[in-house]
Amino acid sequence: MKAILTRLDDDGKQTLGHLTLFNGLKKVFECKTLELPWKANKTNVSCVPEGVYKVSHRTSDKYKKHLILHNVRNRRYILIHQGNYNTDTRGCVLVGSSFGKVNGDALLDITSSRRTLNELLEATEGNGLELIIV
Repeated sequence: MKAILTRLDDDGKQTLGHLTLFNGLKKVFECKTLELPWKANKTNVSCVPEGVYKVSHRTSDKYKKHLILHNVRNRRYILIHQGNYNTDTRGCVLVGSSFGKVNGDALLDITSSRRTLNELLEATEGNGLELIIV
């Protein structure tokens, strides 16, 4: 399976995007993404560089079931996990169903993150996954 994460807007505080999952040529899943802004791939404050990454399922006490990106240059433990605000990530990719103002600040957040992550995990279960970030 392949997923394409298209970054739509980086306002210096966060990066909004759109993730599309394909099984062959068939689109099987779509969602919104929220990441930190681009800050030269610095740990804990930047989104990861554009590129192609292998992704696999992972479980931890903190995030429960989620996805992990492999071979991110100069970075470790870059995850795709639940969260609604840019403060919920330290360089990982958050997924949700839509953008909206949830917590009252001036920034867009993502909604229905846990449900969206569960749908993504179900859609990718048992399949190798390649993530292309553009």
